[in-house]
Amino acid sequence: MGWHMAGARRTKAAVVEPRLRAGETEKLTLNLGVVDLGQIDLLVQEGFYSNRTDMIRTAIRNQLAVHSEQVQTTVARRTLVLGLQQFSRADLEAAKAARQMLQIQVVGLARISEDVSAELARATIQSVVVLGVFHASAAVRRALADRIR
Repeated sequence: MGWHMAGARRTKAAVVEPRLRAGETEKLTLNLGVVDLGQIDLLVQEGFYSNRTDMIRTAIRNQLAVHSEQVQTTVARRTLVLGLQQFSRADLEAAKAARQMLQIQVVGLARISEDVSAELARATIQSVVVLGVFHASAAVRRALADRIR
């Protein structure tokens, strides 16, 4: 499922599977107990993982795999897009020409192109729900501030 228009009509959008590239990851800070951290360091020293980050990423991916069915069910039920969804100026101009308002609902990364004006975004985007990361210019973010949940 892609983004959808306000109301019952749904429209397919460009959805891209996320690929980790330099600059496309987000920093996460977490606190661990000293015993847990020591065990991680032991596994790194023993060669099971190349470093702490490698071990933590692997553990997170394993847990996401355990819960993948629940994630997929929830994504489908809530009509969310899973992955990367990009909105270009042309996408928004087409929605405006069709007099349609977009409801952006993404688990992952939602990106609005830098060439999208605040006015165009305000005229075409009814709501934004992003579980993950939302990239948009400061002007677009300000224009949509009351529509971002």
